[in-house]
Parts: sequence; structure tokens; C-alpha cells
Amino acid sequence: MAVQQPTIYDVARRAGVAPSTVSRAFGRPERVGARTREQVLAAAKELGYVPNPHARALQTGRHRTIAMVISDIANPHFFELIRGAEQRAKAAENTLVIVNAEESPTIERDQINGLLRSVDGFILAASRLPDDDLRALASKHHVVLVDRELAPLPSVAMDTGSGCRQILEHFASLGHEEFTYCAGPPGSWMGAARWAALKAGAEEHGLRARRVGPYTPTVANGGAAADGALRSGTTALVAHNDLLAIGIMRRLADRGVRVPADISVLGFDDIFAAELVQPTLTTLGGPDAHAGRLAVELLLDLLKAPHGHHVGDDGESPHRIRLPTSLVLRESSGPAARPAPAP
Repeated sequence: MAVQQPTIYDVARRAGVAPSTVSRAFGRPERVGARTREQVLAAAKELGYVPNPHARALQTGRHRTIAMVISDIANPHFFELIRGAEQRAKAAENTLVIVNAEESPTIERDQINGLLRSVDGFILAASRLPDDDLRALASKHHVVLVDRELAPLPSVAMDTGSGCRQILEHFASLGHEEFTYCAGPPGSWMGAARWAALKAGAEEHGLRARRVGPYTPTVANGGAAADGALRSGTTALVAHNDLLAIGIMRRLADRGVRVPADISVLGFDDIFAAELVQPTLTTLGGPDAHAGRLAVELLLDLLKAPHGHHVGDDGESPHRIRLPTSLVLRESSGPAARPAPAP
């Protein structure tokens, strides 16, 4: 026989208050005196009463749940981002729900639509949705972008321009005269921003920039990227991310091409595996956990805005945060290979 769970009315009788007072004590505690709320909480604890989150959401308009949509949850780049976001959400007594978009705008859109009624807002990490879709979503719901910028939505991203300058200065200091960028997904805003910054700054640093791809940014696709880059005859490669860079180095090893003696390889994101591969991978990284925390803070700020106010309603410029990056120098980058002297 199932044990009947205590109700709000049982708590009210035990605490000697009205049921509406119990409801306010859990849903709107600021509207209940401290002593009364202590009575209610004590009675609830004695009875083993657990508030219904759906009922609380109807009363307060808040589910205390945030959805974080990740473009590819298998990418280790997002591990620290998720960790930082989860820590900040928990500190604010919110639940973080993780959703995998599988690098698909269609799946991303469907997942968001399925969650609209059950979450307070969305953090979209490396979203593949078109600009118009994102603005339409933000006009009706609370949205924060990560690894992407789109006015007037609030966003958190790494400082791409500064990071790419570090890469160009590194190559120039090693005597390289050219490099090839192995591009990632066509829908990646961050990928496009990286290539634009590398291409724009190349001439200033005495470098020629080439681009091959796009490639799906996984280890498995590194082989095709390596073959495409080798055809360009370059002395240095920059991969869309560390996963692609690791796959590139594997393929180069299979073909007898030495890294970095014959060709330098550099990645983006500084995932944990960058230190584990041989040679260890030079890569551009940033404070991903901090980015996750900041994204949650931006969303919580949106939730405090007047009811009915959404980003873009009045043309205000919201927060756009750019975090500093750092080039982590390891074994995969070295002096430019010189042609063998003529016999």
C-alpha cells in the first residue's frame, strides 16, 4: 500500500497557519515574516513535506531551472564551461539542464522548443542557429550566448583578436613565412572569427595565410585536414580546435612528417588531452570555467529584469564580455623547416 505524501494543508495544520502562508513561505519567502517561515519550515521537515516545483513555478513564474545547450557535448572544450556554469547555478539554487545539439541547427531548435515551458532561460554555447532565429528567441525568452556574439544579445566569448595576434607573433618569431588554417564547421561563429583575425593580421606579421576545409572538428577528421594542408606546402598549421589538431598530428606521424621539425601544429581550446599527446600540443586557451560562471550570472541578471522585458525590446546594449586568452607553448610548434641545401 502506497504511503500518502504530506500536503500543504498538513503543513499548515502542524504550523498553525493558513495554507496560503505555507505557499508563500516556499514560493515568496520575502512576503512572510522570518519567525512564521521558520515555523513552516520546521513543520515541513517534521512531516517530510517536499514542495511541488511545478506548483511553485505557477505561483512565482520561475522554475529555477536553466537550460545550457551545447553544440557538441563530446567535445572536451565544453567540460570546464559546464562545470563553471553548474557551480554558479547551484550557488543561486538553480538547476542546470545540459542539452546536446549534435552540431545540428535543426536538433538545437527542436530541443529549445521542447524546453520553452519548463526552464527560465537558455545559455547557448557555440550555437549553430541563424542570427534571425537567435534574435527571435531572445525577443520572447531570456538568452545568453557563449562562444558567439550577436547584438543585442548578452554574450561571453574569448578575445579572438588578441589570441590570434599571439599565434601570429609566435609563428613570426619562429621564422615561419606562411601558415594554413584548417577550418571547422561552416556554421561556427567562432571559427569564422578566428580565420578573419588570422587572415587580417597575417601580412602585418610578414606571413601568408591559407585556408583549407571545412572539416568536422574531431580527431577522426584530422587525417583529411592534414592531407589537405600538406598539399599547400606550408610550414605551420592552425587547426579549428585541439581535437582536429590531434587528429592532424596522428596523420602526419603516419605519413612520416615530423612535428615540429617538418611542420608546426597549433590548436585552440587547451583541452586536457593537449598535454597527453606526443608531441604535446601548443594551443590557445582561455578561462572556460569562468566563462560558464559569467554566462549564468548574465542570465540571472536578465531574470531580475521587469516582467515582460526581454533583450532587444528597447534597443539597449546588454553585456558583452570578452575574456583574455593565453597561448600555451608546448612541443608541437618550433622553428620553420628550412629547405635542404642543394648537393
